[in-house]
Amino acid sequence: MVILFHKPYGVLCQFTPDQPGQCTLAEFGFPAGVYPVGRLDMDSEGLLLLTDEAGFNHRFLDPKAAHPRTYLAQVEGVPASEALDRLRRGGLTIQGYRTKPCGVEIPDPPPEISERVPPVRFRKEIPTTWIRLTLIEGKNRQVRRMTAMVGNPTLRLIRCGIGALVAADLREGTWRQLNAAEIRMLWQR
Repeated sequence: MVILFHKPYGVLCQFTPDQPGQCTLAEFGFPAGVYPVGRLDMDSEGLLLLTDEAGFNHRFLDPKAAHPRTYLAQVEGVPASEALDRLRRGGLTIQGYRTKPCGVEIPDPPPEISERVPPVRFRKEIPTTWIRLTLIEGKNRQVRRMTAMVGNPTLRLIRCGIGALVAADLREGTWRQLNAAEIRMLWQR
């Protein structure tokens, strides 16, 4: 079984809290025996896979598999073309790791996304911009570190695609089991 979940902001990607009062995956009524495939930080939102299939996590997240993950990042300021090019080229060194090239664009028109609760910080004098990034790797807080490194810190991060799978119809905090065709889509490059 493979489940697609739209993780809300503030949810820890595990079933037991690290600290009292943390919201975890246990609060969303998943079937027994499933575990998350990869992670999203507590302050990130969007699509997360869960499965009960042994070895799925390793096969899917192995860098040799090169499964793309697409993110929408609301960044501080308006990224210069040089900053976007640096992200595209890869080679940014983050905690001793050199990033791979990735897809980066500024969607036009900007995506229509409801306000987050709690809202991201607002500065009247500094605009924000949404950028779409597609990566084939997923190091800890990588997107946030990449955008900060090029001068545009991430204020809000939403994973909106895993492989060819997008789930615009999946509301925050809801989940559904994937059908066989959708699971095949996950394995396509």
